[in-house]
Amino acid sequence: MQYRSIETPIGPLLMAGDADGLRFLLFGNGRDVVKPDPAWESDRGLLKEPLRQLDLYFKGKLRDFDFPVAPQGTGFRRSVWAQLQQIPYGETISYGELARRLGHPKAVRAVGLANGSNPISIVIPCHRVIGSNGSLVGYGGGLPVKQALLALESGQGRLL
Repeated sequence: MQYRSIETPIGPLLMAGDADGLRFLLFGNGRDVVKPDPAWESDRGLLKEPLRQLDLYFKGKLRDFDFPVAPQGTGFRRSVWAQLQQIPYGETISYGELARRLGHPKAVRAVGLANGSNPISIVIPCHRVIGSNGSLVGYGGGLPVKQALLALESGQGRLL
């Protein structure tokens, strides 16, 4: 696993991946700060494309990431994360709608927990999931970051 810490308009992020794809894109600030695993190595070029695409995203010049991602988790969590990737840029859905799309309309709480454990923030766009009343709820990078990402995607704000 190779990693690098990057500075972004929303604060520091920790990026890590291997030959299978990006495995982590985690916040360096906020409620769930993660440090690199001591067994990881500094990036030797493996993360060049994810870094390039993230830079374009933050500049408002990229809507869809097209590098491989390889999140690890239970089958249910991976299904939630795959469904998150189907939410179009600039759109939001509720946790209830996400549960319905997964075919588990009563599993809103489980879907919320899976959403909250997303290891590849931004690229797997968990920030596009909001409360049923339209409110911004829960985000590992903090609600101001979630609001900034949604504003960027809706064309109402710029990060750079």
